[in-house]
Parts: sequence; C-alpha cells; structure tokens
Amino acid sequence: MNTTKRNALGRGLGALLSADEAAAVVAQATTNWMIPINQIEANPYQPRTDFEEAALRELADSIKIHGIIQPLTVRKLTEGQYQLVSGERRLRASKLVGLSEVPAYVLEANQQSMLEMALIENIQRQDLNAIEVAISFKRLQDECQIKQEELGERVGKDRATVANYLRLLKLPPEIQLGIRNGSLGMGHARAILGLQKTEQQLFVFRKAVAEGLSVRKVEALVREMNEEDGSASPKAAKKEMDDNGAYKSVQDNLARRLEARVQIKANAKGKGEIVIPFANTDDLNRLLDLLEG
Repeated sequence: MNTTKRNALGRGLGALLSADEAAAVVAQATTNWMIPINQIEANPYQPRTDFEEAALRELADSIKIHGIIQPLTVRKLTEGQYQLVSGERRLRASKLVGLSEVPAYVLEANQQSMLEMALIENIQRQDLNAIEVAISFKRLQDECQIKQEELGERVGKDRATVANYLRLLKLPPEIQLGIRNGSLGMGHARAILGLQKTEQQLFVFRKAVAEGLSVRKVEALVREMNEEDGSASPKAAKKEMDDNGAYKSVQDNLARRLEARVQIKANAKGKGEIVIPFANTDDLNRLLDLLEG
C-alpha cells in the first residue's frame, strides 16, 4: 500500500468520497443479501482443504436451529455468479442442511481498500451490538488481512478489547443471539467465556437471562462452577479411587461385561463420568444392545 492510500485510509472514506457516496459504501459492505447456493463457487485460493465431518455436522445442526449467525462473504464475478471469499465451513454446512440460499456480504471486484475503510467506519457507530462489532473485526482480519495487533490501532481500541470482541464469536449461537437482541451484555458474555464446556456456558446464559443476574453474580457463578470442576486434581481423584477400590471394581466388571475399555473418572466429591470408547457404528450398537439387555 503506498503512502497516499495509507493516509487516505487513516482519514476515512470522507477523504475520498462525498458523504452520500461514503454512506453507500458502508451500507454495501455491511448489508448482507440472500444468495442462492448454486451461484456461489469455491475460492480457488482456499488454503484449507480438510474439513472434519463431525464438526461440519455439528455446525449444520446449529444452522438448522439458529440459522447462520455470521454471514458469508462473496465476491461478485458476473450477474448471478459469485466467488466465496470467506465462510467455507458455513457454506458446506448449509449444503448439508439442504439450504437453497445463504446470507452473504457481496463485494465488487478489487474493492478491498474500500471494504477496509467501510468496516472501520462501521465499527465507530454507536448503535452496533457487540456481535456486530466482533464480526466486523473478524472480517477485517480475514478479508483485509489486518493482524490483530494492527486492528486496535486502526479503530482506536487496545489489543485486549479487540481480542475480547473476537472471543465472543466462539460462544454457542444461542448466546450470540442473546447478545444481538440485548438480553445479555458484553460483561456477562466475557464472564461466561471463562467456562470451557458448551453446556455450562448455556446453563449460565439461560440462568442469567431468566433471573436477570448482574455481571458480578455471573462472574461468581462461573468461579463456583470452575472450582467445583477443579476441586480435586487428577492425582487426588485417582488416589481416592485406588484407596477404596470401589470404582476400580465397577470399572473392571463393566469392561468384562462389555468387552470394551471402560474408564471411570471422579473428583473428591464423587462427581464424575463413565467413558466407554467405541470403534465404529457397529461397535456402538453392540454396546447399546449389551447395556439395554
């Protein structure tokens, strides 16, 4: 990027366009349209070629329930023909669901610098919710190749703030929708991100919304759940199992009955889980028949 263009970007769209033209560029870059899937071709420069089937199926199930939270981005090639810029997993999962069209931001050819300016100006708006800001940051990373360290400088926010927004996109779709519609605040969401398990995150989210919990109460609940999960180290839990022999006996009996490896995990309070791995669908059905019998 030459010096002239860099200076223009620093001043924003207003340095290059009239107010109406600048507004039109921002609107185009941040408005998504429903595009028929059969009009979108793959990105030939997509560096990722392996997509885990189980993860795609999980995403497809989420899309079936919640829809596509983060629109794809496509580049218009000709009338009725588009090329994918970002969103390969979302596109593949949408095909698994059987969708005929998907929401997408549409870029004209060779408008990356305009897109960058439009997204940065859009972030400065006061009426955006946290998920909309996070999506704009993500697009600046993916579509404009701006590193996270640079993002803060471009939009006048520190690096930690940018990172916190981007982390919101790792939350389950149900929680992202809650942030979008205003039922959950940014502070609540940041606290929920302290939980590792999706089911725990959803439990706290639903409880916070239903009971109108403050950020401080959500933080306390998250701390309590994390302490409960980590109340006994793996060594302590194993020692307790070895000391009384009860878990070991049950584990061995189950393994013999099921002809499979069985692992019982428990903490010092006796809370835990039984893990029985299986090799394939036939092996799973065999285990289910034995357990039901």
